[in-house]
Amino acid sequence: MSIPLNHLLIFTSLLFLTGLYGALTRRNAVGILIAIEIMLNAVNINFVAFTSSLKNTSPELGQVFAIFVIVLAATTAAVGLAIVVAIYRNQKTIYTDEIDLLKW
Repeated sequence: MSIPLNHLLIFTSLLFLTGLYGALTRRNAVGILIAIEIMLNAVNINFVAFTSSLKNTSPELGQVFAIFVIVLAATTAAVGLAIVVAIYRNQKTIYTDEIDLLKW
């Protein structure tokens, strides 16, 4: 018994929109990084769902793309958290509206 593709697309679009809303409305830099991770997980589910629904491709292709996205997300999270720690050491805040490093 497999889940129909349109149910998966509705779920992943809601998941992606939740992550987008979180990334646009958060003031906390760590919350923004978490919201971006949620959006990337929605993309991973789409990769696996589309390759499982296509009959001409191997089903492992979507899983390989999902693993690449997971690796990309892990490296992005590591670099992003390192930047947040460096900003916190200098500015003593992680709120994005209080950071003014690029202003004159």
